[in-house]
Amino acid sequence: MKPEKIAQYGLITALALVLSWVESLLPPLGVPGVKLGLPNLAVVFALYRLGVRDACVISLVRVVLVALLFGNGAALAYSVAGAVLSLALMGLLKRTGKFSPVGVSVAGGVAHNAGQILVAMAMLETSRLVWYLPVLWVSGTVAGVLIGIAAGVLVKRIPDQK
Repeated sequence: MKPEKIAQYGLITALALVLSWVESLLPPLGVPGVKLGLPNLAVVFALYRLGVRDACVISLVRVVLVALLFGNGAALAYSVAGAVLSLALMGLLKRTGKFSPVGVSVAGGVAHNAGQILVAMAMLETSRLVWYLPVLWVSGTVAGVLIGIAAGVLVKRIPDQK
């Protein structure tokens, strides 16, 4: 791997970590589990600038580092489930070429919430949590739009280093 690529990985991963830290400092948004998804800004940027595989590596490295720095094993399980489902859907939608960063980000936010609910249902051994999905999907949609707009601006304004 070229040094420039390693540097890009490091910078984007560091940005995602800083955004995770900033998000952890923000007060709760009123509903348990609802967050802005600030780290997804770095992941969507990486998806459009570097590609699906690289965005997956960056996202999963970030998830593990955040769990080690700020979380615990349960947080890691929730985050990995959300990240994997989110990345899979975002990668598929991006590859079609029919979705903007906003559409891809919204789908990622909603899929992330679904992944977390699936883990919570398994851990708590109840399917009743499925009723919480509409609340999370609304918040995931709103956050996805905001993150997608910001990522789209960054992709346009930050020159490609190829």
